[in-house]
Amino acid sequence: MSAEGKPINDIVSISGAGFGLMAILVGAEQGWIGRGQALERVSRMLQSLSSVERFHGALPHFVHAQTLTILPFGRRDDGADLVETSLFLQGLICAREYFAGQTSDETAFRTSADHIIQGVEWSWFTRKKHGPLYWHWSPKYHWARNVPITGWNEALIAYVLAAGAEDHAIKPESYHAGWARHGEMVNGNTYLGTVLPLGEPFGGPLFLSQYSFCGLDPFGLRDRYCDYAEQVTAHARINHDYCKAKFGDPGAWGMTACDGPKGYRAFSPTVDGGIIAPTAALSSFAFLPDEAEEALEIFASNQDGKLLGRYGFVDSFSPATGWAAKTHLATNQGPIVAMMENHRSGLLWRLFMKSPEVQRGLDRLGFERPK
Repeated sequence: MSAEGKPINDIVSISGAGFGLMAILVGAEQGWIGRGQALERVSRMLQSLSSVERFHGALPHFVHAQTLTILPFGRRDDGADLVETSLFLQGLICAREYFAGQTSDETAFRTSADHIIQGVEWSWFTRKKHGPLYWHWSPKYHWARNVPITGWNEALIAYVLAAGAEDHAIKPESYHAGWARHGEMVNGNTYLGTVLPLGEPFGGPLFLSQYSFCGLDPFGLRDRYCDYAEQVTAHARINHDYCKAKFGDPGAWGMTACDGPKGYRAFSPTVDGGIIAPTAALSSFAFLPDEAEEALEIFASNQDGKLLGRYGFVDSFSPATGWAAKTHLATNQGPIVAMMENHRSGLLWRLFMKSPEVQRGLDRLGFERPK
């Protein structure tokens, strides 16, 4: 969407649709829309997306909004995207748990949701080995992309759902040998005075520690590799402190994947384009609430309110040059709503963490989880 709320293309992001489902639930919970309106909207979304071609149960990255045909995300990427699918299922599971009533409409929604959720052939995406899940599969190019899903990044959710599936579940070996790489994803170094348990130096773009935790509650979540509350908080803290030192304004912080003057890029302390994305700070509300609130106030007053568009803050801006994006992206707007609500009430964490798929997955992978 443009800042004025007009469509800028006919692309639907599958993960963006998952974050959209979460935002609708928050809207119903906050009373912005009625429960019936929310159910009607999520049912229409699911009905439309149910017609999208799936590959061993997995959805593609992008589809055309009008025809729901696949739009290739890139070269040799015209089929399944397992991470996009996982992020969509995160929102869909929350919606299924939210609409738990016995009315015919809520029952029908849950039945349709389960058809999608239970249809993913997770174990097939290990290529019938005990190593990692693989990100992409194409009916034309098959495994040519050859991208294993390895940590640390935004894709933890894929392993939890894959391990907890009722059918086609992966074995724990895939998590430990594939995702964790037998411990090679562990970091443990100190950056700007903060110890980072997992991942790349300085943590990378902030979405790596946000997308999966819109549903997964990191507080009390532990396995043999780390305490996940420490991971997500440390990542946000390092990002905040880096931006504070660079820009000299404690409120202007937050680097992640977003629009930039030369197009969409993943920004971070090690890939610094001088671009701040409001989603990075505001989706950290659950981890650094004081710093996120300070950022909110700065963003609202920046350029006399010119960062505010019809659907919230524009995607990104440059404190040094005054450049500001003219877009809203679903994958950045959605996590803001989800994480602010998780900070306020824990709604989406409660919904997601109580689902049988998630409980099975965490248990099978050896996680301690919040009570």
